[in-house]
Amino acid sequence: MKRQTLFLMVCVLLVAGCSKKPTVSVTTTAGTKEPITFTFYDVEGNADKPWSDPVALKIKEATGVTIVYQHPVGGENLEQIPLMIASGDYPDLIHVTFDLPSMIDAQALIPLDDLIEKRGEHIKALYGDQMGRNRNSLADPQIYALGHDDVHRGKWDVTGNLQIQHAVLKDLGYPKMETLDDIEKALKAYKEKYPTINGQPTLGLSFVMPFWWLLQVGNASMFMIGQPDNGEWIIESDTLNAYYKYLYPGMDIYSRWLNKMYNEGLFDPESFTQTFDEYTAKIASGRVLAVSCPSQWLLQARQSLINDGMPERTYAPMPIVASSDYQSAELFDPGFSVGWGISITKNCKDPERALEFIDWLCSEEAQVLLYWGIEGVNYTVENGKRIVSDAEFQRYLTDPDYPKTTGVTQWTAAFPAFCPGYIDSTGNFITTRNPDIIKRNYLDVEKETLAAYGAQMWTDLYPPAETLGR
Repeated sequence: MKRQTLFLMVCVLLVAGCSKKPTVSVTTTAGTKEPITFTFYDVEGNADKPWSDPVALKIKEATGVTIVYQHPVGGENLEQIPLMIASGDYPDLIHVTFDLPSMIDAQALIPLDDLIEKRGEHIKALYGDQMGRNRNSLADPQIYALGHDDVHRGKWDVTGNLQIQHAVLKDLGYPKMETLDDIEKALKAYKEKYPTINGQPTLGLSFVMPFWWLLQVGNASMFMIGQPDNGEWIIESDTLNAYYKYLYPGMDIYSRWLNKMYNEGLFDPESFTQTFDEYTAKIASGRVLAVSCPSQWLLQARQSLINDGMPERTYAPMPIVASSDYQSAELFDPGFSVGWGISITKNCKDPERALEFIDWLCSEEAQVLLYWGIEGVNYTVENGKRIVSDAEFQRYLTDPDYPKTTGVTQWTAAFPAFCPGYIDSTGNFITTRNPDIIKRNYLDVEKETLAAYGAQMWTDLYPPAETLGR
């Protein structure tokens, strides 16, 4: 393995040293709908995506473009980009994350600036004054990749540092729930009152580790002291000084609190050994009073609780911080985040046509198609407002194959996209992740909890972005 890795590194260096500056081909089919096929490698993809769903076919009809989608298989996601660089065998389009600097150093990507000036009207409109963030560096201020995160950001749903069951909050009279001390008192009181749930021992707080330690402890420790997610760093807003987060004052508060919870019997000792499936089953049993994890981890267990008649055992995301000295930074707006995105490689058969295709995807017409689907099929327009029917909405909520079969949101992950905060020229939110649809998805028990705290959405419980001083 070491010899193979060394060989790859040597090949990468040789290719990078010998490569010529990528150039754009002279001949192009841009400006036409002549059929053309582009290969596209998505380094974050994990499933096949045939270009045959209804949305993909509409895109092909509008642009003439067919995409042959490729993704890592068999755990090759860490090796595939170095292998591409070593061989010089690239797809037409590529979505790269952490390997973007390597691709640039190997001169595998075409600078996009001239193409954007020529064919990028919608690209420029989408990024607006954030376009400059796509540039590589001061030494090489060209655009090699178009990022896809947080353009026109709007955050309408939250996870919270800790989530607690609605049943606990209601039984205790909806107490103040802002600090670690608040949630500890609630879990202790409820567990003493109800030592068992559905015939099994009540658990205060349960995690799944060690693989997810980073998110559940490492990141949460930051959030507990009012810091946003800046990866492995904490950046002070007033000085812009960066600190390795585990050495920052206060980062030990959360770990010490978890240790206290463990010693008091409020922290599930199986957190250190259970599998994700075991964790999911435990939550679905209804006996875990609080969790700390991204909402997508809870989807299966949440649906099981609802199906089994225990919606009150689902969770409320609360803005918990270490103490009143801090405030939750969950709604902190970092602006448009860069570092990876969609690129055109030097092997692309028609770079100008490829850029034109990406530009079309940045138009409002395309964005509505990508997020909402096909008018008259997935949504209708009533009095100028896009409406999703109850039947379609239930399909969206309950059918895990909905993106595959309809194409709705199937192609939004890697390509540039407006984010939920953007309101289009018709006065509608550009995506379906908007307040109306999110509130429509709330359970009755969620609405009851929100009303008890004087809120309509979970985000109402959190300090707004403009108050966070960044």
